[in-house]
Amino acid sequence: MEKKKSKKSTEGSNGDGCWLLNGSTRLTFGCITVFALLVRVIVSLNSYSGAGDAPKFGDYEAQRHWMEITLNIPAKKWYQNSTVNDLTYWGLDYPPLTAYQSYAHALFLHYFHPDSVALFTSRGHESPKGKLLMRWTVLSSDVLIFFAAAIYFVIVYYDNGGKNKQQHMAWHLALILLGPCLILIDHGHFQYNCISLGLTIGAVAAILSKNELVACVLFSLALNHKQMTAYFAPAFFSHLFGKCLRHRNPLLRVLQLGLVVVGTFILIWWPYLYSVDAVKEVLSRLAPFERGIYEDYVANFWCTTSVLIKWKRLFPTPSLRLFSLGATLLGVLPSMVQQIKAPSDLGFLYALLNSSLSFYLFSFQVHEKSILLPLLPATLLALEEPLLFRWLTYFALLSMFPLLCRDRLILPYVALLILFVLIYYVPGIRPTKKRESSPTGLKKLAMILVLLCSFFLHIVYVTLRPPQKYPFLFEAVIMLLSCSQFVTIAVYSNLKQWMLESSIWMEKEKKVQ
Repeated sequence: MEKKKSKKSTEGSNGDGCWLLNGSTRLTFGCITVFALLVRVIVSLNSYSGAGDAPKFGDYEAQRHWMEITLNIPAKKWYQNSTVNDLTYWGLDYPPLTAYQSYAHALFLHYFHPDSVALFTSRGHESPKGKLLMRWTVLSSDVLIFFAAAIYFVIVYYDNGGKNKQQHMAWHLALILLGPCLILIDHGHFQYNCISLGLTIGAVAAILSKNELVACVLFSLALNHKQMTAYFAPAFFSHLFGKCLRHRNPLLRVLQLGLVVVGTFILIWWPYLYSVDAVKEVLSRLAPFERGIYEDYVANFWCTTSVLIKWKRLFPTPSLRLFSLGATLLGVLPSMVQQIKAPSDLGFLYALLNSSLSFYLFSFQVHEKSILLPLLPATLLALEEPLLFRWLTYFALLSMFPLLCRDRLILPYVALLILFVLIYYVPGIRPTKKRESSPTGLKKLAMILVLLCSFFLHIVYVTLRPPQKYPFLFEAVIMLLSCSQFVTIAVYSNLKQWMLESSIWMEKEKKVQ
């Protein structure tokens, strides 16, 4: 009894004097959730992608147009080019679950504001009421899926690891829910990444809680919402396959997981399974190879090296597709091998980071917003890798700065960056120095110089005009700096994942001795 009492008193003392821990854990989580929601509401009051920019506008109009199409024509024709569905004007280019989501939101908009989703006449529709309803669809999706998954992950993660420290749970949840990049893209620029990323977090939490079948359903749903979720597929496959090999009946386990995945895909794709041509029509929309290996100034390998090697001029698209596929496979292979050899929960989180970074750096047709995918596992690893998480978050923001400037989101950008720093450095909550090894000597100097350079770039981009001969000079420099940091993180994270295996063996040897 005395031991139990002392343990309780110790746990209670951890939260003393901590502003995030007034009251129970449930109340703390509630406060963080409400605050995160309020931040999203404030950001949503700002501009969005393509506001007032006729004739094609931007991502806001794309999402609204998908609602218009899914509401007014049959599901079988959503991906077909026709007189009522001109695919050259923001045609659906995401998997069927996105289309179903668009249809559900279209019903909501049609009930309150029919003009905003009327066929043909609503093209380019912009109104205060329409904007309010559109923003509400993102907010509700975020709360129902991303918020719920984040809370589920934090509870499972700290329960599995035995780290039952309230302050770390609150700190981690706040960082997940108040990540500046996702808020700016979904509630500023305007997208629904919260759905696919939320489903992915749910799948990760299900794996950590040993519910692999549930994880397969959730990840299959995420894949069917946005095809870029495939960035995580090698990590999920290698981890689950590694576990299957250690199962009492490996073949039966593989069959169980496979049937769940296939069953989920059949349910989602059912309206298009009536013919092979219908499936091909949808698939052709999901892989836009005609757009080229990259667009704009994305901070990945192909765009960055194009400063020296003009990939698009030197090689045809089929060759570039092969180069991209080969480089991506080489990038994910070490991480996959490690998880097949020695699957572990922590190794799985590193594998998610390594796999998504490899896809971001080397895959075909990457967008600036795709950095949200590697940022997700980095956020889940925030307690284990606080410096990596902080560094990747900052340079992910920097890499999207030109895009967010075009959307007139500079003020929310600065505000959310400051908020992120304040939450990260909350006294008494953030990881101790024992966990966060501070860089010293040359490393520290290099990091300071890189940060100063990035700060200078922010000011230059906003205040100065580039030379007429090089109109995208500033974008190119931001891209080069960001890409160099992403490559550094990828190398470190791969090495760290392989080091986990050796540390596991060392612990086993100690136990034997």
